[in-house]
Amino acid sequence: MPLGKEEFLTTKELASLLRVKERKVYELASNGQVPCTRAMGKLLFPRDAVERWLNENASGTGFEAALPKELPKVFLGSHDPLLEWALRESQCGLATFFDGSLDGLDRFEQKAGVATGLHVYNAADKSWNTGAVQARFQQSPAVLVQWVWRERGLIVRPELKDKVTGLADVTDLKLVPRQREAGSQRLLEQLFDEEGIAMADLNLAPVARTETEAVIAVYEGSADVAFGLESLARQYRLPFVPMMRERFDLLVDRWSWFEEPLQTFMAFCRTEAFRKKLGDHPGYDAEGMGTILFNGAP
Repeated sequence: MPLGKEEFLTTKELASLLRVKERKVYELASNGQVPCTRAMGKLLFPRDAVERWLNENASGTGFEAALPKELPKVFLGSHDPLLEWALRESQCGLATFFDGSLDGLDRFEQKAGVATGLHVYNAADKSWNTGAVQARFQQSPAVLVQWVWRERGLIVRPELKDKVTGLADVTDLKLVPRQREAGSQRLLEQLFDEEGIAMADLNLAPVARTETEAVIAVYEGSADVAFGLESLARQYRLPFVPMMRERFDLLVDRWSWFEEPLQTFMAFCRTEAFRKKLGDHPGYDAEGMGTILFNGAP
């Protein structure tokens, strides 16, 4: 497979040969998947070594087997009404599969999407998300990006206003649980444990799989209380008892972060339309949005 007379290929030349974007060539180089050298700050690819690399990967499906796989354009993880709205309004082209923070981490590890939203609390050091991410993605090209802060607490039926001030007051009420994979369910169980209250002893309504389903159960009267978001409590004009300020972060694939869908989404989050939506929904705070909290190995 002749590659020309030059001893070395540039990044652009190799990208043209492989018919991929230059960023994918940088990804191959950073992962050690393609032979390269660095001279005066530039990546160069030895012609002979690249030729051998292509020949070695010529069997079966060809050299594409050595290339990073394009991930499904799906946003995973925890359901958040503001996130769902922003993904839709930004027209970024990403589909969604929201089934809880822990489910999202599992699916993200299985490369089922380009990003996942999460709010996983570590009671030991009272931190959010970094511990869960570091434990699983230290050696992965994954980046944890701060998104928003949210107020979480107890959402109750109007006639129970002033009668519920904390978890001890809900033991005789009908509580909306979330699925086991939801960050809010894990947090609620931790808080009940601290109060010495067993979830098994509570009167539980059917499981709500999203934040919106949980508040609707209270709004429609099929449950007395939900552990939900202030923004939704205000939207449905239900009493809210604040309990926790939580950080909702985004875990993204490093390669996908620079692709158009996620860049379009994050650009929308800096627009006046997004800021107005944020201001119209009490309980959200975008302070620190975009801060890199964790950066895994290449």
